[in-house]
Amino acid sequence: MSLYPAKTKMQVTIIFFVVLGIYIFSMYKTQEQMVGGFSGALGNMYVVIEKFFPPNFAILSAIWNSMLETIKMAIIATSIAGILTVPLAVLSAQNITTFKPLYYLTRTLLNLLRTIPDLVLAVIFVGLFGVGIFPGILALTVFSLGILAKLISETIESVDMNPLEAMRASGGNVFQVIWYSLVPQVAPQFTSLVLYVFEINIRASVVLGMVGAGGIGLVLNQQLKFYNYPNAMTIIIVIFATVLIIEFISNKLREALL
Repeated sequence: MSLYPAKTKMQVTIIFFVVLGIYIFSMYKTQEQMVGGFSGALGNMYVVIEKFFPPNFAILSAIWNSMLETIKMAIIATSIAGILTVPLAVLSAQNITTFKPLYYLTRTLLNLLRTIPDLVLAVIFVGLFGVGIFPGILALTVFSLGILAKLISETIESVDMNPLEAMRASGGNVFQVIWYSLVPQVAPQFTSLVLYVFEINIRASVVLGMVGAGGIGLVLNQQLKFYNYPNAMTIIIVIFATVLIIEFISNKLREALL
């Protein structure tokens, strides 16, 4: 006996070949626009990678401050976003905010924040405040706020409403209901999501630095512009090691919380 009906099999087969055809067509058109095709690209990749080695570890002492700036940017932006997220997440949770105009207004604001790419935010703030870590912090804060508020509001919407209803029935006001009934349920997930966004911000801050938002990304961009590839390789290794260490610590903290 067949697990799926013949009609379902036919539909899945057609979809598979349509998707496969789109991939093959895309690969063909991409190669058509490449000088020398994929084979030429592989040869060029070897030539470019060869320029990055051996790394120049003599510049390590000169880039630590910039790496620390990047970490500080991520910490400050994540902290500010974490604080601002609390009221926005509550207001955008349908089971908590019963006043629909306020709920839809907050949802629309959060959708708008998530729509604007972090690079665009960095370019805007660099144009307003100049090159440095301050525009980077602002860009990361807005970027983090959109992600955190969305994820935490969905967490709030999935909580058990019985403790909240019991607190309301016993005469608790809005703040008491949130503090004693809602916070204990979402606190572990909130902390885990903040740590997750902090990891994202470490990576994002490197990219933002390349458009003038300070930190190690700015130094990396300068080295690439001057074709100092061994120096750039050292910076990439430092970034990679830093991200791995932070991700390891963050994972351990999340495991402890959850």
